[in-house]
Amino acid sequence: MAVAQIPSIKIQFYTSSSSSRSLSCRTLLRSHNPNYASLHCSNSSFLHPLSLRTSKSPNKALTHRFPGLQICMSMEAGIGVMGTKLGMMSYFEPSGTVVPVTVVGFREGNIVTQVKTEAIDGYDAVQVGYRRVRDRKLKKPEMGHLEKSGIIPLRHLQEFRLQSVEGFEPNQRLVLEELFNEGDLVDVSGTTIGKGFQGGIKRHHFKRGPMTHGSKSHRALGSIGAGTTPGRVYKGKKMPGRMGGTKQKIRKLRIVKIDNDLKIVMIKGALPGKPGNLLRITPAKIMGVNRQH
Repeated sequence: MAVAQIPSIKIQFYTSSSSSRSLSCRTLLRSHNPNYASLHCSNSSFLHPLSLRTSKSPNKALTHRFPGLQICMSMEAGIGVMGTKLGMMSYFEPSGTVVPVTVVGFREGNIVTQVKTEAIDGYDAVQVGYRRVRDRKLKKPEMGHLEKSGIIPLRHLQEFRLQSVEGFEPNQRLVLEELFNEGDLVDVSGTTIGKGFQGGIKRHHFKRGPMTHGSKSHRALGSIGAGTTPGRVYKGKKMPGRMGGTKQKIRKLRIVKIDNDLKIVMIKGALPGKPGNLLRITPAKIMGVNRQH
């Protein structure tokens, strides 16, 4: 059970996960004030499934005193696709400007495998499959899910939560050139390169100590807290640990070139992961254009 308090108001609600989450006063005010502006990034639905949004069908646990308030996943600005990172290169624009781009290729896939509706599943979303594999590479439940709609075996399944799912049907192929154009801004997410267990200098960019003059503290972490007060190490202290291998989203990247013959797209800048990594490409969320709050 999580509790959130604002002046003269107290709200209690339950979440499906075992860990409790709290609602800040700023989040509640943002949900009821259409003119409230925030600079916080809204992550994709498969990263953070819980966030506050207004919806046509309010949640009963929250809206007995606040109509229109619901806990739901973050919605995308539009349907997206999945691709494979191929590497980086330099692209020369017609004006002669050199642009560093990441080349993203597309294997067989990007097929709609399931359309979820609010009436049946409780929310509107489109499930997309990517990268065809052999039958024996998938388990029987996975094969049964795809065979219900007569879809080929696909390795990756991801959901894109949308405002409306009209016009989508199972076994529908998503065509890249119909979804994106050159010059569009996109959000790209993927898994970063894993670095393993690293020290404080590489992981948090700490400064090292003197290497000479009798110093015995070269790359050591140093003090991590006081002794008597507080007598413990604060949570979130920057220390050595596992680095990389996490989900990361890079926002508002520009599509430089789309080559339909090679089935590749060139996106300006660096993208997470190494060559061969799975990437998720969606239309960019821009405040005031396709995002209300």
